[in-house]
Amino acid sequence: MAEKVVQINQDKLLGGLWGAIVADALGVPVEFRGREELRIDPVIDMREYGTHHQPEGTWSDDSSLLLCTIDSLLHQGFDTNEMGQQFVGWYSHNHWTPWGKVFDIGIATATALSNIKRGVAPEQAGGNQESDNGNGSLMRILPVALYFANAPLDQLLDYAHRASCLTHRHLRSQMACGFYCVLATELLKGVTPAKAYQQTIEAVLPYYQQSFYLAELPKFERVFSGKLADLKEEDIKSSGYVIHTLEASIWCLLNSQSYAQAVLKAVNLGEDTDTTGIVTGGLAGLYFGLNTIPDAWLKVLARREDLAKLLAEFVEGLQKG
Repeated sequence: MAEKVVQINQDKLLGGLWGAIVADALGVPVEFRGREELRIDPVIDMREYGTHHQPEGTWSDDSSLLLCTIDSLLHQGFDTNEMGQQFVGWYSHNHWTPWGKVFDIGIATATALSNIKRGVAPEQAGGNQESDNGNGSLMRILPVALYFANAPLDQLLDYAHRASCLTHRHLRSQMACGFYCVLATELLKGVTPAKAYQQTIEAVLPYYQQSFYLAELPKFERVFSGKLADLKEEDIKSSGYVIHTLEASIWCLLNSQSYAQAVLKAVNLGEDTDTTGIVTGGLAGLYFGLNTIPDAWLKVLARREDLAKLLAEFVEGLQKG
């Protein structure tokens, strides 16, 4: 790993990881509900049952795959074969599920994991068609960013791209993961979200202006404009499309003054609430820190002791370098 340029701050690291899982759990009960409906009945606290009829504090497949990624990195380093087996363990044997059963999975992710099960190389398993640009790799990519926070830019982006390919191999999904990972490392430096966003653009844009990525750049026009914060809520979409999730998470962060405000803003956008939540929650937790996440939300999370053990081990390993 390259010489350190990012301070490995425990409060920020744990804030990002816990913040992601908490926001996922906030979004699970209202997944697929529309924005207008949530304006009338907004999420302001943890709920139970709802869309998937799960107890409060239940996290989704988003957190399950994020936890599998942590487990893989913690015990094997960056090894996409091991990561793929972790994902299959969740899909087929309920590994890192909140209550011992998979209750939701995206079509693209299910197809990719079935490919891995039948022997396809993990980095070739994800779909690479235009229609394969859901947010299923973006939702789980944060641990890769934290693990390689001090790697050179090209290495960090390469690891992000390769990790994305396990379920989402299209360049657009890879680039969204790459941008998010660099933004996460910028937030770890302790700069403001606005500055982190601008510094990410300055760092990443030249890389994605290489001919290999050039055709995809127009899809990221609003992201690279540096003006996402200026958009109105009605201009922000919250579907399962990877660009929508990336834009929404950055917009929520840039327009919030606290962790709670950011993640509630994300969830109340509606539609893919758990994933917009987890992606926003990771960024907000990194910036605002663990101590800003409401304790009442943390206390009701499923398998809290198991989560605490895994996350502490992961962060301890990062601190040791």
